[in-house]
Amino acid sequence: MIHILLIISSLFIISTHAAVQDFCVADLKGQESPAGYSCKSTINVTVEDFVSSSLNIAANTSNIIKAVVTPAFSAQLPGVNGLGISIARLDLAPGGVIPMHTHPGGSELLLVTQGVIKAGFISSANKVYMKTLKKGDIMVFPKGLLHFQLNAGGVPAVAFASFSSASPGLQITDFALFANDLPSSLVEKTTFLDNATVRKLKAVLGGTG
Repeated sequence: MIHILLIISSLFIISTHAAVQDFCVADLKGQESPAGYSCKSTINVTVEDFVSSSLNIAANTSNIIKAVVTPAFSAQLPGVNGLGISIARLDLAPGGVIPMHTHPGGSELLLVTQGVIKAGFISSANKVYMKTLKKGDIMVFPKGLLHFQLNAGGVPAVAFASFSSASPGLQITDFALFANDLPSSLVEKTTFLDNATVRKLKAVLGGTG
């Protein structure tokens, strides 16, 4: 019996060491694939690959949406590559909004740390789940579903969004529809908007066609 236990223990130790490596720090010199970046040689890995101070500073929100998302995905924080996690900071000035968008690659957990944010998502059955969030509140947005955040107070709002992916992706609905080179006539037919509205939105968001 003792011999059998020793053999099983030895096999477990060998398989454990052979199964996985500790981490796969992103080699940003290569191209990102659906599976992430390839691994940088461990010889070149430093502690800086696992550390970032990019979320310490409030972003400049003087833009069309009065809001900025500062990501710490694998492209900005190489150490999260392959770990299925990442984070981003949201800064929203009064009147600021993160427009309706999706993250095709991961679910999101939002934590409000300053101000008041109204947030919500739309299910595949077109049901709306919406809540006004205050400091310390959290809200989950399932993977791939349309969702939004907007400043619902009179002061700057800050939140941190964690994701179940090192590269969750981002597609903002308005930009996907109107910041492109599709002919306005085609966008008009597929969105049921009149031509004048489509052309105006394309002009505002930088689209052509």
